[in-house]
Amino acid sequence: MIALDTNFLVYAHRSDNPFHNIVRAAISKAIDHGMPLGIPVVCVHEYLAVVTNPRIFHSPTPPDLAFDQIHSLTEVAKARLLLPGQRHLGVLRRLAFDSGIRGAQFHDARIAAICIENGVSQIWSADRDFSAFKELDVRTPQSLVNIH
Repeated sequence: MIALDTNFLVYAHRSDNPFHNIVRAAISKAIDHGMPLGIPVVCVHEYLAVVTNPRIFHSPTPPDLAFDQIHSLTEVAKARLLLPGQRHLGVLRRLAFDSGIRGAQFHDARIAAICIENGVSQIWSADRDFSAFKELDVRTPQSLVNIH
């Protein structure tokens, strides 16, 4: 399963982002090829906080349109929301000790733990901090330009 990080959700939604076309095309190809997609629920929350924020965007996305974007992805593409489960703290603890993370790095570790717990093998993200978690194959927008 492929997980979509917050920045990929933002890039796919905001046509004013330079990675918009690359990310949209990669997600479309994944859907067309029947690749299972997952969206960590914390990434949905962060996506909503980013795209609706007038301090980030001159023309922020209205909340109803932001929700529609996530809804269309989860309904049409059959992407599923990824939730932390009973093993979450154990997986998070293992990731923390294995990678030596501290402080704010726990945000990405939380996302990584949710992904791993839900069987994700690859995360699409512009955040290179995920490379600290060896169980996840990180793909950046640039690496997806020629996805087949």
